[in-house]
Amino acid sequence: MTRFFAYVEEALASIWRNRVRSALTMLGMIIGSSSIIAVFGISKAATSGIAASFSSFGQQPAVIFADPSQLYPSVAQIHYRDITTVREALGDRARAVLPQWNTNLTVSAGGVTAHVNATQDGSYHADGLKMAEGHKFTVDEVDGAQRVAVITHDLATKFFGDASALGREIRVGGTRFTVIGVYGDISGSLFNSLAGSSTVLVPYTTYHIALAHDRPPDFLMVYPTDPLADEAVGNAAVKVLQHIHGSRAQYRVQDAAAQVQAFTNVLGIVGTGLSAIGGVALVVAGIGIMNIMLVSVTERTREIGIRKSIGASRRDIVAQFLIEAVLLSLGGGLTGMLFGILATVGAANLLSKQLGTLLIPYLLIVSIALVFSLLVGTVFGSYPAVRASQMDPIEALRS
Repeated sequence: MTRFFAYVEEALASIWRNRVRSALTMLGMIIGSSSIIAVFGISKAATSGIAASFSSFGQQPAVIFADPSQLYPSVAQIHYRDITTVREALGDRARAVLPQWNTNLTVSAGGVTAHVNATQDGSYHADGLKMAEGHKFTVDEVDGAQRVAVITHDLATKFFGDASALGREIRVGGTRFTVIGVYGDISGSLFNSLAGSSTVLVPYTTYHIALAHDRPPDFLMVYPTDPLADEAVGNAAVKVLQHIHGSRAQYRVQDAAAQVQAFTNVLGIVGTGLSAIGGVALVVAGIGIMNIMLVSVTERTREIGIRKSIGASRRDIVAQFLIEAVLLSLGGGLTGMLFGILATVGAANLLSKQLGTLLIPYLLIVSIALVFSLLVGTVFGSYPAVRASQMDPIEALRS
């Protein structure tokens, strides 16, 4: 162990003697390491933020809609009355079957008017979004088709300012609704871009009676009892709809949970791919280290001859030059890691405004920086070290 530390001390002294050359050599490692750390760290942080945003919506449903590419789409048109039939046929396999209409409506209150996304909901709440005040729809409110509404925080502020919105009346599409709940402030989350930060939710039964105006639902959302059985339950619902509308009726099933997982997987693949591209810079840096170590071997030929003549073994010479190469690589890699972490933190602060809280895997980043630095130094420092150890001591002394 004493010999190892002596080698380290000697390698540091050699690096310091040629500090300008060493700094230029480490520059490649700094650029390569910082780029990989920044890309990898940002992609992991963004993925964690997106996954957290999606998880706030809770269980994802199987979405069923008529295939628009079929010859006669009207044959497969989903009707409001189909909901009960599908729900009864699925039985315990589905927690809820909800219709959805894609629509924007004019909402007004207190002399303020807004055109917002109007969403329908039932008494089964799959999302984990917090309420600032009030509550979500109950079974009685949905079954009784009561004219109640839940609104997002920004709408409550727009319509009522700092005053409580509970019990206040709003007009949705010209129909009066009473506000029974307000979602917590979710600004700065992915919800804003997915569903729009300004949203009014009404019971689907109320929407059908008061706002749909005989317009059939655009699609059905089926929430399976087993979250892993989205596809199977969705296909079962399709068979029920085909039994109602005939075998010619064609439907599509979108597994929302699978789409979310695919989306996060794509982000991970993109991040890994970009990191691999950044790895080219590490290869270039490794070649630079190997080149400078070969120059060092040539410059220190006489020193190598003296060491071997007084008893230094090949292993000793290899260790001396390999440790020097690894220290060069570590110096550049750890400096690059510092810059990469700073870039990751800065990007995470910007992305958090859109994605919410992001998790930066600091331990993983440090581990990657250390492993790559040691690997580059060892791989590209081996050839110069072995070449130095193979020198004939007599020829080395004559040089």
